[in-house]
Amino acid sequence: MENYTEFILRLLFAGVLGGAIGLEREYRAKEAGFRTHFLVALGSALFMVISQYGFMELLEEFAAPGQPDPAGDSGLAIRLDPSRIASQVVTGIGFIGAGTIIFQKHVVHGLTTAAGLWVTAAIGMACGSGLYLLSLAATLFVFIALEAMNFLLRRIGARNISVKFSAPDQQAVDLIMQRLRRIGAEVENYRSEERPSPNGTIHCVAIDVKILRRRYRRRLVDFMSEFDGVKIEEIE
Repeated sequence: MENYTEFILRLLFAGVLGGAIGLEREYRAKEAGFRTHFLVALGSALFMVISQYGFMELLEEFAAPGQPDPAGDSGLAIRLDPSRIASQVVTGIGFIGAGTIIFQKHVVHGLTTAAGLWVTAAIGMACGSGLYLLSLAATLFVFIALEAMNFLLRRIGARNISVKFSAPDQQAVDLIMQRLRRIGAEVENYRSEERPSPNGTIHCVAIDVKILRRRYRRRLVDFMSEFDGVKIEEIE
């Protein structure tokens, strides 16, 4: 019974650490949140416990007095490698991670979440092996990578966004594009079409822009409002 108490503690510890990472992802409204990370950590820990202790009865049966020698003349041999199940967990978690990666509008989304799931699986495996301190340290490093780096990147990093707006004429569109480049925005994709309006025609433009994060919310809308007749329809 003592072993089962220890096993349950390992599963609980893995679920808590994985759930903590999942809450951070949930707060950021990412593809995989609390439940996904909790289950990945819990499942990984369970696989490690099974890998290490799930076949003990089989070994004890062959080790009992009167039983044939596993490596004797009978040719029967029992070889257990605890790392086999662990390696399959690493392979299997790749399929879950791949499901969180999305390629949309020339931009890849979900790589950080996929990497987080991969690390969460490793944390769960460490908990399943009884390496509590190591798994706790790894969890702290994950939070440093996700939160501290997010705080830093909001000031020095760039973000890819898609903007749809309408302008009264092509001259206004050209002026906006020039001003965007002047404030440090990099236009990666540009699409424009003319549409009929009560006053003639309007130019509907969709652009994919890479812009500094600190200027994203604070300045983009105000920037567009500087131009007469320009209306923002959508920002992603």
